[in-house]
Amino acid sequence: MAHWKNISGGLSAIAVGAKTAVWGVNSNNQIYHYTNHDTNPWVGIPGGLSDIGVGADGTVWGVNSSGNIYRYTGDTEDDPWLHIPGGLTRISVGSRTNVWGVNREGRIYRYTGDDAAPWVNIPGGLTDIGAAADGTVWGVNANAKIYRYSWTANHWINIPGGLARIDAGSRTNVWGVNSAGQIYRYSGDDANPWVNIPGGLSDIGAGADGTVWGVNSAGNIYRYTGDAPN
Repeated sequence: MAHWKNISGGLSAIAVGAKTAVWGVNSNNQIYHYTNHDTNPWVGIPGGLSDIGVGADGTVWGVNSSGNIYRYTGDTEDDPWLHIPGGLTRISVGSRTNVWGVNREGRIYRYTGDDAAPWVNIPGGLTDIGAAADGTVWGVNANAKIYRYSWTANHWINIPGGLARIDAGSRTNVWGVNSAGQIYRYSGDDANPWVNIPGGLSDIGAGADGTVWGVNSAGNIYRYTGDAPN
């Protein structure tokens, strides 16, 4: 697949904070952390999640198939996941202070930083969301419409195009895939926003340092190489 290097393993969802912070889950809800070594790429992490998010600072959150929310503690010898009250189906992490998610009804929530009262509702309706370390937040709804969050106006700005999955590593590193598996990168120009990148993926993760990974519908894993040969 031009522009993409295949990495051994099988995942159904992937999250990227940076080159050294790549996590994923497979179709059996098993959790894996990338080792930065392609010949033995994945370390299994105890637990079971259906979606996962990782920030540029290494912060990791996840949700399970029942909607329960967890934050990774790093304690792999005991229980590595701290339960956080709430219910989400998709989650995205830009950093420790920029964590967003959506629930099964499409409601949008942002983490407050307070585990006792962890979530504030943000008006709107989305099915997927991507949060970056610099505060950038993008989302898509059930009709494949694309939105970028405006902090100054406290609402969502529609950006032309149609996507099923989206992720933001930074203001300049926003990627998505549509329902047909086609891959798009945000151009930075809202009038002509999306550049098609050859390949086919079902989920994608973008990091703050420009790193991009994806998985396809068969569970194959790919890392974006740009114009570098595979």
